[in-house]
Amino acid sequence: MKKRWLFIMSALIVLSVLSACGSKNNTPETNAGGNNTATTAGGGSAEAGVDAESKELTIYTALEDDQINEYLKSWKSKYPDVKLNIVRDSTGIVTAKLLAEKDNPQADIVWGTAATSLLVLDRNGLIAPYSPKGIERIEPSFKDSANPAHWVGIDAWETAFTVNTVELEKKGIAIPQSYEDLIKPEYKGLITMPNPASSGTGFLTVSGLVQLMGADQAWAYLDKLHENIGLYTHSGSKPAKMAGTGEYPIGISFGYRSITEKKKGSPVETVFPAEGSGWDVEANALVNKATIKQVAKDFLDWAISDEAMQEYNKNFAIVSVKSDSGAIPEGYSKNPVEQLIKYDLQQAAQDRDAILGEWTKRYDTKSEPKS
Repeated sequence: MKKRWLFIMSALIVLSVLSACGSKNNTPETNAGGNNTATTAGGGSAEAGVDAESKELTIYTALEDDQINEYLKSWKSKYPDVKLNIVRDSTGIVTAKLLAEKDNPQADIVWGTAATSLLVLDRNGLIAPYSPKGIERIEPSFKDSANPAHWVGIDAWETAFTVNTVELEKKGIAIPQSYEDLIKPEYKGLITMPNPASSGTGFLTVSGLVQLMGADQAWAYLDKLHENIGLYTHSGSKPAKMAGTGEYPIGISFGYRSITEKKKGSPVETVFPAEGSGWDVEANALVNKATIKQVAKDFLDWAISDEAMQEYNKNFAIVSVKSDSGAIPEGYSKNPVEQLIKYDLQQAAQDRDAILGEWTKRYDTKSEPKS
């Protein structure tokens, strides 16, 4: 376990260094006095203003709906007079929305969205560097190495299968234990998975397979998997929920959502694929705007506080602040880090557009309609 953990930590450190090197020239720098120098469209710089009075904050997030309210309890106890406008959607949609709003950003911060997406946003000048209070507590591999940081991670999540044991027993079919199992003919039409263009879970699964198998073998595998797919969803959670109801008895989703479905009473089993899981880091960042709200910085400070970390750890086995008292939530393997594949997040971010284009060309005909 220790060797695998060290490798994953090393990979994330490389990501941090490359992210910092690639972002310093197109995003604002925070000076010692706390002001931001923003890069203008014409290449010059202008002092970004600081709004110390605002009591309203717009947050874009890909965190799960049922997590958000629990996480925010300690924030609301400290800042009861701040109005929060939470805009929640799947990772791909949050990323596309931020890119579309590049010239007139509406969000103040991004909270709990894939680090690979934040790298894409940073390359497009959408991230304002800010090192939250307490950042020194964050494991180096879970944050940008630049000073100030461009992003700060809070936890990691991974691919898992949600399997309805009752439905498979009715059909006399064994529970799949691996990616290889999923392409067996007996599972034809029984599987759902997230569309990677909409869902961060979908993307880390497909990108993870590309890095695990190599591109040619991964696309050949996905061609076979496509034959067994009944539906591609636009949410990483939905396949687990559909497996829970038995509508499609096998859902490619992520660990937290699958485990939650079982806790709710659904007749499901969580399976982490034998070959290993694709993964990503949920991370936070300050949106690059002409005027930065002080309350946005306050929120990012709170978002890596001990109180917030304790809440994250109730749902995720791997969090960004190392603690001797850190618990492994029920339903995860005893060594959750060993489940994660060898995965380069920086490479995943660089390959994102190409992977999404190829996936859409090949498989999008089975995607559910966009709402």
